[in-house]
Amino acid sequence: MNEKDEKTLVSLAQSGDTNAFKELVLKYEPQVARTVVGLLGPGPEAEDVGQDTFIKFYGALSRFRGESSVGTYLTRIAINLSLNVIRKRKRTRMVFFRKKNFTAEDTRDLKNPMNPLEAQDLITKGLQMIEYKFRMVLILRYMNGYTTKETAEILNIPQGTVMSRVSRGMEKIEKILKPLYEGTVKEKGKK
Repeated sequence: MNEKDEKTLVSLAQSGDTNAFKELVLKYEPQVARTVVGLLGPGPEAEDVGQDTFIKFYGALSRFRGESSVGTYLTRIAINLSLNVIRKRKRTRMVFFRKKNFTAEDTRDLKNPMNPLEAQDLITKGLQMIEYKFRMVLILRYMNGYTTKETAEILNIPQGTVMSRVSRGMEKIEKILKPLYEGTVKEKGKK
């Protein structure tokens, strides 16, 4: 969808055209899902936050000025709502280790090949084990494809912080994935 089409859809949606709003939802639903599931893991909480993201967007549609793209705006809403859930989890001292979506392509440096589902599951487990401040930048940069500048704007942090968190997050993921990967290969060899 080019910028003009997006602006047209937003304008139509602002004037009450529900079909235009549905088109925006269909366009950005995968991006919102990657963000929310990446932060919260799959499950009912993530589904609720995904739906709430679009409900909040619909409620704020009349105030949307288009200073950022719809995708960036929705990602910011999704992050804020996800962080609320994470804070709630911390307050209630509940710990969840859930899967997250990440691309299997990110295992390309592993020496022994895995099937894509195993690789995705492995990366998902690793991402779930790092702090959300690192998880957020990795999800935005590598899952949603935002640039460092866009990631900084979405998270309202300096670009240098984004680069630092990407670097530290990747180091943490590597340390976590290596033993998980080796365990998966050993289990696979026993079968």
